[in-house]
Amino acid sequence: MDPIVLGVAILGVMFALMTLHVPIGFAMAFAGFLGTGFLLGWKPAVTLFGSVPTELMTNNELATIPMFLAMGSLAGAAGMSTDLYRLFNAFVGHYRGGLAIATVGGCGGFAAVCGSSVATAATFMRIAYPEMKRQGYSDELATGCIAAGGTLGILIPPSVLLILYALLTEQFILALFVAGIFPGLLAILLYVFAVLLHTRLRPEAGPAAQRVRWSERIAVLRQAWRVLVLVAVVSGGIYGGFFTVNEAAAVGVCLAFVFGIPRGILRLAVLRGVLAETASTTVMIFVIIIGATIFSKFIALTQLPETLVREITALGLSTWLVVLVLLATYLVLGCIFDSVAAMVITLPVVFPLIVGLGFDPVWWGIINIMVIEIGMITPPIGINVFVIQGMAPQIPMRTIFAGVTWFFVSDLVRLAAVTFWPQISLWLPAALGVLHR
Repeated sequence: MDPIVLGVAILGVMFALMTLHVPIGFAMAFAGFLGTGFLLGWKPAVTLFGSVPTELMTNNELATIPMFLAMGSLAGAAGMSTDLYRLFNAFVGHYRGGLAIATVGGCGGFAAVCGSSVATAATFMRIAYPEMKRQGYSDELATGCIAAGGTLGILIPPSVLLILYALLTEQFILALFVAGIFPGLLAILLYVFAVLLHTRLRPEAGPAAQRVRWSERIAVLRQAWRVLVLVAVVSGGIYGGFFTVNEAAAVGVCLAFVFGIPRGILRLAVLRGVLAETASTTVMIFVIIIGATIFSKFIALTQLPETLVREITALGLSTWLVVLVLLATYLVLGCIFDSVAAMVITLPVVFPLIVGLGFDPVWWGIINIMVIEIGMITPPIGINVFVIQGMAPQIPMRTIFAGVTWFFVSDLVRLAAVTFWPQISLWLPAALGVLHR
């Protein structure tokens, strides 16, 4: 069978398995094994199926995933997300829309120790939503800022999705972490602007809270010192060149554990929950990595990406048109699939295509994650919106989607800026000499 036809057919098999609710990692591994068997024979396919897990498990960069996941779980269990929210609330809560701004800031800060969008949204739904309702905020603004703020979890380093992209595309993890800083900060600024615009047009949606005295602000700051030190040590250690990413993950999980001891982290039920959450998520991600690697090797054997590049070049299509089509595709996938799935199932074909068209792989990693991030709050499915509606079933889905409208628009502005001005993401890693090592 022609390799290109076989590659397309196996892609269909993979998506069919996913439609039947076969876990993504297993679907990709089986499709890759099946395709390799038809292409090269069953003995090479069995060899590939057995060698990939062994090779991956010797990659020490994989250790960053469970450690960063454990750090986020420990920080959440120790109440550090609450500390962050109270800190931002103490300083900006007295402005119109201030609690929503505090929620966005808290989500951004917690993202720096969590790395998960869904976990960030769920955490701040528990913490921030009751307080915003008590202060008279509309359901639209309250749920909208939480859904949008939650998406920061997969972009602001240390993001598990950035690590996953780096491992699957053989990019330098630190380069992606640094490249995500400015787009992440830009997201926070645009979200704050969206809140201000929303409350400007509808002042009753986000009334100002009572101003907090400076003595209370100092007290809140003293409560939040743990999470501030954790973020400063992990991020400062990575970007300052004091730690490798692996070492920073190890230091981070140790600090989160030590800081959590006075908060009852040693209770058996808490530790069991943290370890179970970390283990289950780690296993899920590792299975996906193994499956994606097997499938990627099969796709490389078919030369399907190279054929796509040749056809696009022969047709004279604009490379930017291809990028825009891919962005639209990822937006749809981000609505339907979990963020990990949306990225992993497309990388084997899309990444070689992007590199073949001459685009920077680090830039594409940031763009890829940003557009998946937007999909998480995009109708009709938007994963973060469903998480919030599941935690507050009394709020109609249309209300939450109405609340994310301004944030969605600000996301599109940011996506356009980073897409057409790549230096927003690439300047800092290039300046620090970590862009392509």
